[in-house]
Amino acid sequence: MSLINYNFRRRFPSMLEDFFTNADTPDFLRLAEDRVPRVNIAEDEDKFAIEVAAPGMQKDDFSIELDNEVLSISSEAKQESETKDDRYTRKEFSYTSFKRSFTLPQSADGEKIEAKYEDGILYVHIPKREEAKPKQPKRINVG
Repeated sequence: MSLINYNFRRRFPSMLEDFFTNADTPDFLRLAEDRVPRVNIAEDEDKFAIEVAAPGMQKDDFSIELDNEVLSISSEAKQESETKDDRYTRKEFSYTSFKRSFTLPQSADGEKIEAKYEDGILYVHIPKREEAKPKQPKRINVG
């Protein structure tokens, strides 16, 4: 390590680390992060629910697969537009894709998963197995 590099690192030890990990990092540096849709996961007594924020997509853009208790949600959307004028032609292409995977707990019933896409949100409902649901207390009479 050169003396100049050493002195720079000694005076400014975390300048670059802070720049790239700071919560105030400009949006243009977080493009890859922003391409993965946000997900909400909830659980109640009967089911697990996953909500994927994916505005502007169509239900046919999604693929949902279950393989060895790993639920994968992916999407590919391609768009192309063309504008022609007397003097020029402009073509624009857009391609977006993502894949999110979730390991299901043993209490999930993978055979009964349902999904729907509505108002820009993909809803995935994963029911729990009957044996995993909480049971009402059973009263036993003393004879």
